Amino acid sequence: MAILDGKVAVVTGGGRGIGRAHCLQLAGAGAAVVVNDIDIDEAQKVVAEITGRGGRAVADASNISSAAGAQSAVDLSISEFGQINIMVANAGIARDRTFLKMTEEELNSVMDVHFKGTFFCLQSAARQMQAQETGGALVTTVSAAHFGNFGQANYSAAKGAIASLTYTLALELARYGIRVNGISPLATTQMSNTYKGAGGKDVELPYHDPELNGPMLIYLCSDEGNYISGQIFGTGGERITVLNQPKYGTGIYRPDGWTLDEIRKHFKTHMGQLLEPVGLMKTPYPFLDGIVPPTKS
Repeated sequence: MAILDGKVAVVTGGGRGIGRAHCLQLAGAGAAVVVNDIDIDEAQKVVAEITGRGGRAVADASNISSAAGAQSAVDLSISEFGQINIMVANAGIARDRTFLKMTEEELNSVMDVHFKGTFFCLQSAARQMQAQETGGALVTTVSAAHFGNFGQANYSAAKGAIASLTYTLALELARYGIRVNGISPLATTQMSNTYKGAGGKDVELPYHDPELNGPMLIYLCSDEGNYISGQIFGTGGERITVLNQPKYGTGIYRPDGWTLDEIRKHFKTHMGQLLEPVGLMKTPYPFLDGIVPPTKS
């Protein structure tokens, strides 16, 4: 008996890349899969791969960036397979641009697909799981870009929001037997080709097989993983890592509180060397000498 036999999963953005790999892995572990992708042709190709291997799958082209679209994907799961046990919110797009040049459309489109799409899909799935009284697994997709990445103010902000959403939903939904975790997958895809290194320079990345994210995903979605919730894992390649949750670090304290004069006197001396480096490709904190506008020509 496979570890996900009898389970039904919806995977958004399942037509290509990491989403396709998720679908194949989940089906290989015994789950029936709704392959959601706005490119229905790509979704149908994945369905053909799954059914060709003896699995069960159906294609869905719902636009999950709206509540109605997310509900449509869940409804298809119910009509085709009778239930939903797993929701993997994977769909994403990139609209990279430096902050000062970014347009409203480039912001909205990324937030719509990544954050709103995740929110609505998890909400629709969780409501159905609550009604079924079966519990279930919700999986979000985060990225190390939410540490900060040049040219991705929209994308990194969306991923940071998804991380915070993951922690919150784990607290709210545990009472219904629903666990909520995130993965930060390592994989070579169309989206990873947009990655920029320090200063916005192009970086040639090694190839990483998207399917290597699948084993941890399967474990999180299985009944054996029912003790894990509110966590985000770096997956793929050779690694499984736990991403540290936000927390307060070292502090300085003054019995009567801090005045501006006291901050000016003590802050840089006591805290200057403790300031956090910024960005995905972290270096020692670079700003101690100050950030000043360019010299006027």
